[in-house]
Amino acid sequence: MYKQIELSSKLCFEELVKKANLKDGMILVIGCSTSEIIGDTIGTHSSMDVAKALYDGIFDALKDKNIYIAAQCCEHLNRALVIERELAVKLNLEIVNVVPLPKAGGSSATTAYSRMKDPVLVEHIKADAGVDIGSTLIGMHLKEIAVPLRLENNKIGQANIVCARVRPKFIGGERAVYNEELM
Repeated sequence: MYKQIELSSKLCFEELVKKANLKDGMILVIGCSTSEIIGDTIGTHSSMDVAKALYDGIFDALKDKNIYIAAQCCEHLNRALVIERELAVKLNLEIVNVVPLPKAGGSSATTAYSRMKDPVLVEHIKADAGVDIGSTLIGMHLKEIAVPLRLENNKIGQANIVCARVRPKFIGGERAVYNEELM
């Protein structure tokens, strides 16, 4: 089961990077219920083993890419985000003092925290794309204009995957001309 979760995760994130056109320095928010991955109700059976397999696939898919991960905690930590300190400093984000655990933050955020070089938590971010694994509600952490992405790899375990990318706002009215590369 864990190898399948790792493979599904890798395929999902490879496809997302391509379809969202993620580039160096962009931010990818990840919300995940390991309970949903194993077919249970969100928040009922947090699994560190599932989270390890998930992040093995994520890190494999993102290796050699300079894409920042923002791992969303569960509602017990107000959906705070685990990010690299480097990103918090770069964006001048206020760091909050909490460490995620499987039952207070979730196994996904706990695993991300353990795998990052210098992890910190922040309350808010405006990401360039997002993956919601198991209905964790990541929309609050995306930039304003989110565009749904349909992936062929739309399940990890039993959990449904919902993905989005963002685009700049259209401004200027009927006479405006838009850059097709930003759509």
